[in-house]
Amino acid sequence: MKLPLPQPFARWLHDRMPQTLFGRTLLIIVIPVLLLQITVTIVFFDRHWTKMTDRLAASVAGEIAAAVSQVAQNADDAEAIARIRALMVSNLDIVMDVMPDSDALLEAPSTRGFGVPATLSRAMAERVRRPYAITLYPEFKRVRVLVRVEGAAVLQFTVPERRLFSSSSYIFILWMIGLSILFFAISILFMRNQIRPIRRLAVAAERLGKGREVPMIKSSGAREVRQAAQAFTRMHNRIQRQIQQKTAMLAGVSHDLRTPITRMKLQLEMMGDGPDAQAITADLADMERMIEGYLAFARGEGDEEPSPVAINDLCAELVEKMRRQSGDIAFQKLDPPTTLIIRPQAMERAIGNVMGNAIIYAGQVWLALYWVQGDEAVMIVIDDNGPGIPPEMREDVFKPFTRLDPSRNPKSGGVGLGLSIARDIVVAHGGDMTLEDSPMGGLRVIITLPV
Repeated sequence: MKLPLPQPFARWLHDRMPQTLFGRTLLIIVIPVLLLQITVTIVFFDRHWTKMTDRLAASVAGEIAAAVSQVAQNADDAEAIARIRALMVSNLDIVMDVMPDSDALLEAPSTRGFGVPATLSRAMAERVRRPYAITLYPEFKRVRVLVRVEGAAVLQFTVPERRLFSSSSYIFILWMIGLSILFFAISILFMRNQIRPIRRLAVAAERLGKGREVPMIKSSGAREVRQAAQAFTRMHNRIQRQIQQKTAMLAGVSHDLRTPITRMKLQLEMMGDGPDAQAITADLADMERMIEGYLAFARGEGDEEPSPVAINDLCAELVEKMRRQSGDIAFQKLDPPTTLIIRPQAMERAIGNVMGNAIIYAGQVWLALYWVQGDEAVMIVIDDNGPGIPPEMREDVFKPFTRLDPSRNPKSGGVGLGLSIARDIVVAHGGDMTLEDSPMGGLRVIITLPV
């Protein structure tokens, strides 16, 4: 059941949550352990440390009260005071000294607060009931208590800190922190081993999405992770088999279609150069061009392997080729330049299809390369000053055999496969292709490729 959270708090919590599975899993472990430690610490200090400190402080205050009472009864007997002092040192580990009376020394501390001085002050106020003052000396691990006694000036008691609190509290806290660190270290090692197969699967899926070679994935980790890895391997193998079968089938189809066309060309050569022969030759040329388009669409990427390609050089060569064929093309390189892992011939075909369409329908074409914010992708922008494409038809032009010209006349364009082939190639590289209005007045085609 999903707990309802206020929208601002839910947004604030989402923005501060770790983005990785490792971080979120670690957080799931850390938060309950921290809450448990805080609860145990509060209960420990409330039930054990505080009560023990109160009892120790009450014991010391009672001993001081007894000594003060004896000194008050024997204020004029120096030998009696000396015996009391010796008994305090030998039996109670408390040093008692007689000091001159001074009001400045007897500013009573507050009985509120937390710690040894406040606890001892409460006990002194309850048991001694005389003017007193308490001073803590952490560097010497001592506590000084001053008490005024009638006729005997001020008594100074020097008490060791160990008489006022138990060191077992610190030992308990150190053990708790040490064990928590040990458990966190073990948890981190265990989670890394469990998350490593998921990372390998994610890397393999990303490489497959970008059309790159996918290494064999070793099934390891939890049962669900192994099942996912095995399912991914089976899917990858099926895709590879389908591509191989399609390539083999297309090779046969290409051969079967070209054979009768070749025979028809030979027969036309034998017929001579007449009007009918010229018409049939033109029809055969159109047929060959359409067959090549159909096969190119069905073939997709073929068997070309991805390789490192300098995207600036690839686009520069393509622009020069297009300029020779007739076309006014402006080119802006990527700065700084980079290398992409792509299928160069397929990518050249995709960009060439888009630029070819722009040259046919527009007078001028602009090709520019940009970095996407975050430097995780490269954006190829192709603008023209042609008539453009209506927004409601921009998604339809990516469908196979779709043309804006309803007559489907090959002389006014292709067979409606150029943008379909281009988008398939880009998507196979893990990218995307979108259409927008161009600031130059025509159509803008944006190709985004991951680095």
